[in-house]
Order: sequence, then C-alpha cells, then structure tokens
Amino acid sequence: MATVRGQHGNIQKVLLTGHLGYVGTVTAPVLAEAGIQVTGCDINLFDRADFAPGGTVPDIPNLGKDIRDLTVEDLKGFDAVVHLAALSNDPLGQLRPGLTQQINHEGTIHVAKQAKAAGVSRFVFASSCSNYGRAGEGFVDEEGKLNPQTDYGVSKVLAERDLKPLADDNFTPTFLRFATAYGASPRMRFDIVLNNLIAHAYTSGRILMMSDGTPWRPIIHVEDMARAFLATLEADPKAISGEAFNVCRTENNYQIRDLAEIVAKTVPGAHIDYAADAGPDNRSYRVSSAKIEKSIPGFKPKWDAVRGAQQIYDAVKACDLKVEDFEGRKYKRLAQLEALLQENQLDKDFRRTEPIV
Repeated sequence: MATVRGQHGNIQKVLLTGHLGYVGTVTAPVLAEAGIQVTGCDINLFDRADFAPGGTVPDIPNLGKDIRDLTVEDLKGFDAVVHLAALSNDPLGQLRPGLTQQINHEGTIHVAKQAKAAGVSRFVFASSCSNYGRAGEGFVDEEGKLNPQTDYGVSKVLAERDLKPLADDNFTPTFLRFATAYGASPRMRFDIVLNNLIAHAYTSGRILMMSDGTPWRPIIHVEDMARAFLATLEADPKAISGEAFNVCRTENNYQIRDLAEIVAKTVPGAHIDYAADAGPDNRSYRVSSAKIEKSIPGFKPKWDAVRGAQQIYDAVKACDLKVEDFEGRKYKRLAQLEALLQENQLDKDFRRTEPIV
C-alpha cells in the first residue's frame, strides 16, 4: 500500500469520525486513494440519505461508537484523527438545547484527549467559517473577530479554544474553518444553500429565497473539503499546529442573490422567488483564503459555484428528485433526527437505543 509521504510526515492510518455523513462519504475515498488506511467512526444516523448520483457510500471498517464514548484503546495505532462527527447545522441547536455543546464542543475535546493519550500525532478538526457570524462587509482572515450567531457556531469556537492548548511537539491539532458546503455526495443534503436552491428550482421552478439575498457566504465544494483534509495531513506540522485556516477560495465568496442568479441560469425555466417573510440575515461574512494558500500549499480547490450548480442540477435530474424527498426526512438532517427521536431510535441525549448494525 502506498502511504501519504508529505515532506514532513508519513500518515498511514487515519480514524475518520462521521465517515457516513455528507462530507465523510466523500472524504473517505479521497484519503484511501492517497494510500491511507481509513477506519471510520459513525453511528449511521443518515442512512436514508443515500443518493446514487453522488456515488457509493464507502465500505470501510467502522468502530460504530458514539464519539462521546471513544477510549484511549480505540485510538491506539492511528497516526491521525480527522474529526467530522457533529450536529451539523444551526436549526439542530434548537431541537435539544445543550446537546450541540455536548457533542460538538465537549465531544470534540474528549476525542482529542483520548487521541493524544493514545499517541496519535495529528488531529484535524472540521471547524466552520460560521465562527465569524456577523462580520460586516470586508474580508475577514483568521485573526478576525469571532462573532458566532448560533449554538453551532459557538460550539465550534469553544472547541477550537480548548483544542489549542493540547498542541505540543507530539500532538498537532489543526482547525479547518470550512466555508458553506455544496455539491453531490453519496449521503446527500438539501438543507444547505446551493443544494437547496437547485432542489427548489428543479422540483418547483422556483428559486426560493428565505432571506433578502444580501448576506455574504463563502462556499466550498464537498470534494474540495476532502482535498483540504488530505493536504492538511501532508502539511508541515510546524506550520499548522494549533492554527486555524479558512478553507475556501477568496473568489468564492458570494451574496446569496448571486447564487440564486447562477441557479436561474443553470435550471431551465426557473425563476427567483422571495419567501413572504424574507428579510435580512444577520449571518454575513466574506473570508480570505490567503493563509491556507501559504501554509498548506497542497490544498488546490477545483470547484466554483457555476460548475457546482451544474453538477447538482445534473444529479437531481438523473434521479428525478421529488419535493417530498428533499423537503422530508430523507435529505434534511433536522427532520431525520426528529423522526428518529419519535421512533425511539435515539434517546434524549441523541444516543442510539439499538446497536449499530
């Protein structure tokens, strides 16, 4: 088996938490194709979201444990942890108050401490540009003020804060502040902005705008997210230890209305329509990618919104997506979790009530 041999490292075995989710199902094959032996850790909450046009869910070993229950013994033998597992968007913070912090913040620190004690050398944390929250009109870099507007954003800020002191000569935590994701995946989501706009446009002919379209968002294709993880594993640990990086391209910051215009040009016959209660969104930020370009030169994103919109449109057309699919539990994380709670497949702390099969 080939191994990832960056100038400063030799990463052979990686634990990928959240490997059965939207980003994880794309990331696992990218790491494996680079010669890394990948083991997953996921309780498989979103198995209904299989999406054939996005590819095949990777079949890799799965520890099958809640991240809050991982032990030093579970982590022994790994060279790195890529930590994706989390409650993944803002509305989930309202479903069970406190759980976003318990899982995204405290759970992350638990995994990192177990990894460090087990002799794991690198910990790559999937953070978020939502840390910036309301950032004004200018471009913000990694030294910019953190102003999260949601429980999700707060949880990522606190995780970064508490991971940083763990850095030393033998343990390299790195925080990848990802832009808003988009693109086709084997475990699809239609509750994120560009994917959602395409789904609405295809199924209804309307590009439904839930805000006034003025907020800024950086966006990144899910495949480029996977490339960022790989490039970070290959990077010089001295350049990335305890450091945060905006993961995007500076030119891939868009106002939401600009994305809507791209969708209108992509989906035949679709028109932009504003929801009755559409108004300003206080989450607005544009980010600079200068730091990652300098410190992690192996990161080479390949996608932009125009190409990505076409990919998503081709995918929803290939499976003839229906409104009931993308508006229901199948592709919306909040709806799926609510249903699992009602079916008693999850307890009040979002732990599986039955073993993972």
